[in-house]
Amino acid sequence: MLLLCGGLYTGGVTMLGQWLFPHQATGSLIQVNGKTLGSELVGQAFVSDHYFHGRPSAAGYDPMATGGSNLASDNPELRERVAADSTVIQRREGVQAADIPVDMLAASGAGLDPHISPQAAYLQVPRIARERQWDEAKVKAVISAHIEAPQWGMLGQPRVNVLKLNLALDAMSASSQ
Repeated sequence: MLLLCGGLYTGGVTMLGQWLFPHQATGSLIQVNGKTLGSELVGQAFVSDHYFHGRPSAAGYDPMATGGSNLASDNPELRERVAADSTVIQRREGVQAADIPVDMLAASGAGLDPHISPQAAYLQVPRIARERQWDEAKVKAVISAHIEAPQWGMLGQPRVNVLKLNLALDAMSASSQ
């Protein structure tokens, strides 16, 4: 049974998965010019004002340390972090606290969500346009082109992959030079 379940079955399912879903089985890695820049499935920290910023991460964007913070909504530590993040976002984006989408303040359950809501992306348009010296309509068009529909058209919400969005910005910058 050990050989059958632990070896043959596991090996067979692994090979089948790699054959049917080669991109996903290797981590859904995004490569540009032969260089791996990240995964479609794992969020990363973008700190430059030239880039869209993603959700906060309770795991520090470390895929080996996934997990939420497990802090309740009335926990003082969580409230302090959210208040501090809100203040930073208000200053950086020039908005009021009430205008900040919740996904810009709340980490996902695994702490590694690579997506933000379209509202969170559109909130960042003025800063991106200013930093890249682009028209806001150009930045909005990039966002619109990268909005992913709910899974199978019904599960979840529309979302935007932050890494793919930032790579599209860089590609547009490179092509205009």
